[in-house]
Amino acid sequence: MAVYTDVSADDLTRFLSVYDIGELLSYKGIAEGVENSNFLVHAGAGNFILTLYEKRVAEDDLPFFLGLMEHLAARGITCPQPVKNRQGGVLGKIAGRPAAIVTFLDGLWIRRPSPAHCSAVGEALARLHLAGAAFKQKRANALSIESWRPLYEHAKARGDSVRQGLCREIEMELDELEKSWPRRLPQGVIHADLFPDNVFFLGDKLSGLIDFYFACTDTLAYDVAVCLNAWCFESDHSYNVTKGRSLLNAYGKVRALSEAERNALPVLARGAAMRFLLTRLVDWLAVPDGALVRPKDPLEYYRKLRFHQSVKSVQDYGLGA
Repeated sequence: MAVYTDVSADDLTRFLSVYDIGELLSYKGIAEGVENSNFLVHAGAGNFILTLYEKRVAEDDLPFFLGLMEHLAARGITCPQPVKNRQGGVLGKIAGRPAAIVTFLDGLWIRRPSPAHCSAVGEALARLHLAGAAFKQKRANALSIESWRPLYEHAKARGDSVRQGLCREIEMELDELEKSWPRRLPQGVIHADLFPDNVFFLGDKLSGLIDFYFACTDTLAYDVAVCLNAWCFESDHSYNVTKGRSLLNAYGKVRALSEAERNALPVLARGAAMRFLLTRLVDWLAVPDGALVRPKDPLEYYRKLRFHQSVKSVQDYGLGA
């Protein structure tokens, strides 16, 4: 449940009074998401999304996130747009939290992606990378490789309660990743969290990208590796090479991967799996007994990591020689 902070109707009415979107008609919490509190707001001018930024989102980063959405939309990327208040600002406060209103996108996220969906995501990701090239603001990736060992140190005291021997395997993998991590690949704006629940479709047509609150400046091909992890595995955690080929070929038609990026893809995919394994592990261990919130299973990414460790070349992901 992604409503960590409750909002009263009176507080929301006061918050909306400085916007030209009409009176509040109704609102409800949105269950999806793990970082912020989100509400679907129905006002006189239509539907909007209210986001309250919780403690894991630094308030100083909000101008980057909101400015990026405006920048991308101006260059043809369909994504939510921050709604400006009458003073021209996009940020306010409600229930003690920084908050913003953004436009509503029509569509549904796909729970069982097909190769066609993966192709659409690959194309959209490449277009996002090209559109972000002129964005002047920078934000370091707070969940880059430098953060992974501290996350592991935070979790290792109880990590083996999730799977016996897990901590030793994570430590060995971190040693390998820190030695082999590519440092000189093309950089730019990345989404960093383009999972199926952050991509909307109308039928088979991609209708928009949402949730830019992990976006940052980092290695472009790492974003591709995140998507391979998020879109191209089946429910039994086996890799679907047809989906991978569809995603990579569609990406390459818009923005060709360099030889160095192609060669680095296996280690980048291992790193992306490690990032989500560690953040999920930390969240899993932080939930108190009896809590209603059920965090995502970290072992899903342990199993994906095991596949990436077996990869011999980029061709195993579906990319031709």
